[in-house]
Amino acid sequence: MTLRALRVNYSLSLEEVADCLEIHPNILLKYEEDSSDIPIHLANDLAAYYGVSLDSIFLGKATDLKQKFKEYKRKDSCKD
Repeated sequence: MTLRALRVNYSLSLEEVADCLEIHPNILLKYEEDSSDIPIHLANDLAAYYGVSLDSIFLGKATDLKQKFKEYKRKDSCKD
């Protein structure tokens, strides 16, 4: 799951999460769009905040995840 999907799932604003983690909302937005270079301490803080394990958070570009999902669905539909 992406960082943005987690935040939206909990109906939280960028500002609410950023305030709690004591970071600027633009920093959070940056990592929601591409978390491939997120500092490990921030990734751990976000995982703890959302109550999920770090390995359940997709770390990378959100657009990459969408592309991988499309490819997976295409491959899965060919099995029928």
